[in-house]
Amino acid sequence: MAVTWKVVSLDSTKTVGSLSDVVTQIHFTVTNTEHVAENTYAKSSPGCIALAAPDASSFTAYADIKEADALAWAKAALGAEEVATIETAVTAKITESETPTTTSGVPW
Repeated sequence: MAVTWKVVSLDSTKTVGSLSDVVTQIHFTVTNTEHVAENTYAKSSPGCIALAAPDASSFTAYADIKEADALAWAKAALGAEEVATIETAVTAKITESETPTTTSGVPW
């Protein structure tokens, strides 16, 4: 299993105090993919987290932000417990796909 985090988009405000183009929210997707025999199972969960006001001494200009930076900020804002909960939920979706506990359809 491979849980991956991907930034979908960043919301920013043009000016906050003396800072320009300040990221205020990070939209992300957490995906888990597993290959079993010839089957590939992939499940994802979208999310969004608001960021606290930036610290001018450690501010990163919008043009200089890397995805790794944004993911680190998102995970820090979420906290380790919530990150683990999100990853566990996506993993549970994979398990449900592999061994479903419910079905739908008709018997004919």
